[in-house]
Amino acid sequence: MAHSTLHWFRKGLRLQDNPALMAALRDCKELYPVFILDPYLHNKTCMGPNRWRFLIGSLKDLDLSLRKLNSRLFVVRGKPGEMLRELFSRWKITKLTYEYDTEPYSLSRDKEVAAVAQEHGVEVVYKVSHTLYDVDRIIEQNNGKTPLTYKRLQELTRSLGPPKKPIPAPSVENMQDVKTPCSENHEGKYGIPTLEELGHNTASLPEELFPGGEQEALRRLDEHMRRASWVCSFEKPQTSPNSLSPSTTVLSPYVTFGCLSARTFWWRLADVYQGKKHSQPPVSLHGQLLWREFFYTASVGVPNFNRMEGNPVCTQVDWDTNSEYVAAWREARTGFPFIDAIMTQLRQEGWIHHLARHAVACFLTRGDLWISWEEGQKVFEYLLLDGDWALNAGNWQWLSASTFFHQYFRVYSPIAFGKKTDKNGDYIKKYLPLLKKFPAEFIYEPWKAPRSVQLAAGCIVGKDYPRPIVQHEVVSKANIGRMKAAYARRPHDAAESPSKSPNNKPGAKRKVLSVADMLMKKQRKE
Repeated sequence: MAHSTLHWFRKGLRLQDNPALMAALRDCKELYPVFILDPYLHNKTCMGPNRWRFLIGSLKDLDLSLRKLNSRLFVVRGKPGEMLRELFSRWKITKLTYEYDTEPYSLSRDKEVAAVAQEHGVEVVYKVSHTLYDVDRIIEQNNGKTPLTYKRLQELTRSLGPPKKPIPAPSVENMQDVKTPCSENHEGKYGIPTLEELGHNTASLPEELFPGGEQEALRRLDEHMRRASWVCSFEKPQTSPNSLSPSTTVLSPYVTFGCLSARTFWWRLADVYQGKKHSQPPVSLHGQLLWREFFYTASVGVPNFNRMEGNPVCTQVDWDTNSEYVAAWREARTGFPFIDAIMTQLRQEGWIHHLARHAVACFLTRGDLWISWEEGQKVFEYLLLDGDWALNAGNWQWLSASTFFHQYFRVYSPIAFGKKTDKNGDYIKKYLPLLKKFPAEFIYEPWKAPRSVQLAAGCIVGKDYPRPIVQHEVVSKANIGRMKAAYARRPHDAAESPSKSPNNKPGAKRKVLSVADMLMKKQRKE
């Protein structure tokens, strides 16, 4: 039977290595490629202007690629269940395809959509391609338990063998018998909105350093893969958090939005490594992709993964509530230039180095301000181009020493840490130009500069730039004590792996209760 197929783009904003899109083309006479601006996910509360700009750029790029195949993208706005119900009827859809998504919201949304599809007699097909492996399979391989150490994750993925190889993008030949019906007023009804239409003031946006889209992702990937010796010797901890241009690949936003498939990245690295001596996980580039897999797997197996309460593997800490501290941290006015420079870069560019994230996350939580990691998680989700639900929650738990990492007595100094790789404070001078005339000896601690030096620099601490909001030496010691007490209160089995049972997650996809659930389960096995 020839299908009228709706392919629903969500995170996989690409044509390469998109098995669900290839499934859409099988026995297809009409193809409708759709992106839904979902008010739950795409709103101004959880997505900042940089992230919106990246998304719009990615959709434009996707539309261009589809047009080369005599198709195009349909952008609709509204709740997915309601919008798809309407489109199934309007376009007489018989098949729906999409890439599998493991986030709790996505699972409940897709369950609702499966029920709507069943009502309309629409066949549902989805494929795993946002992660290297099917993370449910990793948990099954671990006897239904969630691996809570990177080492265990490595062992499990080794036993599963290498990730599947990526598949090519659809060609004109694949599309020769497929039509995308399109009306005259397509742009008015289904066009990609501009940032202005979405209510963003583009005049205040800085230059875009990392434009969205699959073509840009592949260009950047090619550029990095040509640097074979750099790729082979890459070790994440040896890269600099405060270099003036990124010391890592900055491919993370492209992987987050699915402009670049993690499997494509993995196999391109494997080609470069072939026959050469190279670094190994966890510090290598393959190792970085496995970290991503580790947090994705944990996020599927651990209930309430993005919260402290009700999260069985997270240490319960008596964090303070201090909105002034949160605002000072978020708005880059803590009085610690290294911290403020990082938060300024994050706000302006939407990206900061992995170790810079460590520094500001430790500072907000157990290091200095004793604020819950959930507050930091919200700010990062809003500002980061690569704000990924699972990775964001996992990394914040790690850096606050709540889960995964337990050496809470190892605290990043907001002064000494930056000096290790940037003695002159060039990074601080770039992002906090107010301090650029301070001599190197005071750039990390301007409050220690004599008044004459502050006057000569044209910046008086306490007037033009804030004094430190805490005394690091004092609060960090007190906080280590508070963390020690939180650990002492932990139940002995707190770090045990939660069993992956249907009772772990309310409404989880493992409860086969309805026909819609069974349909999804059946499709998953195919």
